[in-house]
Amino acid sequence: MPIDPTLEYDDQNIFAKILRGEIPCSKVFEDQWALAFHDINPQAPAHVLVIPKGAYVSWDDFSAKGGDAEIAGFVRAVGHVSRELGLVEPGYRLLANIGMDSHQEVPHLHVHIFGGKPLGPMLMR
Repeated sequence: MPIDPTLEYDDQNIFAKILRGEIPCSKVFEDQWALAFHDINPQAPAHVLVIPKGAYVSWDDFSAKGGDAEIAGFVRAVGHVSRELGLVEPGYRLLANIGMDSHQEVPHLHVHIFGGKPLGPMLMR
């Protein structure tokens, strides 16, 4: 069910539980700023989620409240994971769903990294 990104952060969301170690994940990368793990329902041969360790609902929330080092660390984590997965040369797609119209389902900022096959054009209808 899509969430309203203007609501307060819910510390009981699945990604918060993963960050606290209450729910396991298939970790790809972790540092002080971000955690990256394989999606449990992959939509491409490579499908990894990257989440900031801070409590942010959306990109808007993160860009308004995150510190400079935290924002830079998160963006660098996305790039690092993409390189480590070998996706730079063949290409990859980043996706961050924000809010109701995009069907954001978890109220914690996350970026999907898709790759490993031709993904085709983005189609908006």
